[in-house]
Parts: sequence; structure tokens; C-alpha cells
Amino acid sequence: MEEFLESWGALRAVVGGLAERDFERPSGCAGWLVRDLVCHLVIDAQDVLITLVTPAGTEPTADAARYWTVLDHPPTGEDPLDALIVRLAAAYGEPHLLTFHLDDLGSAAARAAELADQGLRVRTQDKVLTVADYLTAYVLEWTLHHLDLTAHLPHAAPPPPKGLARSRGLLEEIAGAAFPSSFTDRDALLVGTGRRAPTAAELAELGPRATGLPLFLG
Repeated sequence: MEEFLESWGALRAVVGGLAERDFERPSGCAGWLVRDLVCHLVIDAQDVLITLVTPAGTEPTADAARYWTVLDHPPTGEDPLDALIVRLAAAYGEPHLLTFHLDDLGSAAARAAELADQGLRVRTQDKVLTVADYLTAYVLEWTLHHLDLTAHLPHAAPPPPKGLARSRGLLEEIAGAAFPSSFTDRDALLVGTGRRAPTAAELAELGPRATGLPLFLG
């Protein structure tokens, strides 16, 4: 819970501090500008609200790691849903309308998470998991998108250290292997999810583990 709220709050704070021109910069997500990524975060906030009020009466079928699907190809931005995000973002027109909507829904999602029973089972994407596992999965979502948002904004604040560490641990669980201790949490996430290519030195340290990377998460 603490890491969910801290990661989400830090991400929204970066969005709130963006200059209007920053919305037209590229993000770390293929095919998306910063404005498109912010629009995606609005959809994320809606998903959190919907999931937290969608209880399930069955046993969990997934935990925080198994919430994620490993895709067999990198995102290109051309998927119909990804393309829809671009059109939705453009429809806002003025960036301040987009940030207002994110602040409104984002604050509500944070409050809903605080009020939710952590042991409650909820349903999302044809999976059943506890609220605690669902919110933990979203720490990875917030942290990766924080890195995406600030990929071309070098002066923006980075993700919180606790969120980076939790996200690294979750990615290692998904991968079934730990990253070398020489990797920072940030570099483990960037290299592990294909957001940047490993250096020759990093490839040597990864050794056989490199064959299973990167992991494209959906």
C-alpha cells in the first residue's frame, strides 16, 4: 500500500509539474508523446477504480507477478487500443484539461486504494487476485511509466527508491531470475523490459540470463 501510494503520488506530481511544451515531447513508450502517456494514466486510474469495486467470489488465480502477461513482441504503438489513446489525448486539446482529469481520477484512485480491504479478492482482465497483489502489480505499472514519462525530461524527479526496488523484485519474479547486483534498480527495469539495450559489459554480466530478455509486459 505504501509503495503504491508513494509511486502513484510521485508520478502524478511529475505530470502536475510539466510545462505545456513538455506534452509534445516523445515518451519512452513507442509511438506515444508525453500527452499520450498521460492520457493512458487517466485510463489506468479508471481501471484501478473499476477493479477495486469488482469483487470476486472465487479463489485467486493470479498474484502480483502473474497479473502480468509476457508478450512475444515489443509494443509499436500501432495496436488499436494504443492508437485510440493517441486520439483521446488529442481530443483534450489543452494540456491543462488532461492534467485536471488525471488529478481528479488519480486522487480518487488513491483514496479508493487506501480504503480497500487488502485481503479482498477482485476481478480484472479475467484474473482474480487480492487487492494487495493488485496494488503491488500496479507499483510496477507506475514505476515503468514514470521512467517512460521522464525518458526525455532529464530534470524531472525520478521514481521513488522503494518503488524502484519493489518493481525490480517483481520483474525478477516474472523473469524467474535475479539481475546482477551491479545493476541499479533503474537499469534492471530499463534493460529487463527492453526500454534500452544492454551495454556489452551488462550483457557479459547477465550471461545466460540475457537469452530470456527483454520481457515485454502487457
